[in-house]
Amino acid sequence: MDFSLPEHLPGLLAEIDEFIEQEIKPLERENIQYFDHRRENARTDWDNGGIPRREWEDLLGEMRRRADTAGWLRYGLPAEFGGRDGSNIDMAVIREHLAHKGLGLHNDLQDESSIVGNFPQVIMMDRFGTETQKQEWTEALITGERSMAFGLTEPNHGSDATWLETTAVRDGDGWVINGAKRFNTGVHRATHDLVFARTSGEPGQARGITAFLVPTDAPGFTVPYYWWTFNMPTDHGEVELKDVRVPDDAVLGELDRGLEVGQTFLHENRIRQAASSLGAAQYCIDRAVAYAGERVVFGKPLAVNQAVQWPLVELQTEAQMVRLLVYYAATQLDANHHMEVSDKVSMANYRANRLVCDAADRAMQVLGGIGYSRHEQLEHIYRHHRRYRITEGAEEIQIRRVAQRLFKFGKR
Repeated sequence: MDFSLPEHLPGLLAEIDEFIEQEIKPLERENIQYFDHRRENARTDWDNGGIPRREWEDLLGEMRRRADTAGWLRYGLPAEFGGRDGSNIDMAVIREHLAHKGLGLHNDLQDESSIVGNFPQVIMMDRFGTETQKQEWTEALITGERSMAFGLTEPNHGSDATWLETTAVRDGDGWVINGAKRFNTGVHRATHDLVFARTSGEPGQARGITAFLVPTDAPGFTVPYYWWTFNMPTDHGEVELKDVRVPDDAVLGELDRGLEVGQTFLHENRIRQAASSLGAAQYCIDRAVAYAGERVVFGKPLAVNQAVQWPLVELQTEAQMVRLLVYYAATQLDANHHMEVSDKVSMANYRANRLVCDAADRAMQVLGGIGYSRHEQLEHIYRHHRRYRITEGAEEIQIRRVAQRLFKFGKR
């Protein structure tokens, strides 16, 4: 078995690094308050629901504009959308590489905003959209002219998505939607919310749920507040829908089969999320090792103590195992339908997300008080990545997916 990377990737990573140094780092240095110890305060509009400051998001927009001009932003998209047909293994290696560099404008972990874009919504639209929807949405999603929040979680339902209570009832040539959604990430700036609502069937049935593209300015669509979280700023809005009317062409995908749309979003995101967690974990391990070699205590380097060495050796070993698992899952995702390898994606996702939390925590311990301070990146990495053990399928749900395949429960 060949464990080497595809031959084009090392040179590609070098080109990416050169672009970052020439185009992105100067812009970052001009706006360093968003990346040093002031970052959380500088990014947050505390008086407007705790959402991201417009200036901060404008900076991210400029980064993406430069990356798009240079041909990097759309790398993972098909050539027909201006991309380079980047594979899942390409994207996994790139996302790991960028996260391994640590906090920076090139790849902001908190916003999942990177010079090499992650566009699960575009992939969803390509697979499930009508020709008219594709024409209206694809390029607009890439450029940011349109944006889509994700309305699946509800106040009374999270991982148990088939039990959601939001309903859509046919009314003439359209639908009337009533219900509530929770943690609608990005809804503060989204032009639309992808709302999942029951259109038929019974609670607990996967069939009977439909995905709707709901304009966020539609009458009856409100965001009463945003959830302030472990990591700020927040863009996780609470959404209420009261008699919201949408036309028939607001349906994305097949009627009553909306969860297939949602699964596509989750699988495309999970493998790249796992790669980013792996890269951030490696950053934490490397930072702890470097500090232990430099720090002198009781007349000798901290690194000579086995109490420091052994936990970091365990983490480095785990990182290497997770790396092979992420790469394997990515190659399998390239070769098969995403539902056929969902257990591999789940394995990679939950192990990588757990690893980065363990690595950040251990690195904080090695660095002591400095590691706990905001003058290091460790607390930011921990606070951001801790959410991935909950969101987009809690790790218990990921493990359940693996168990279903292992014990042959269900058809897939």
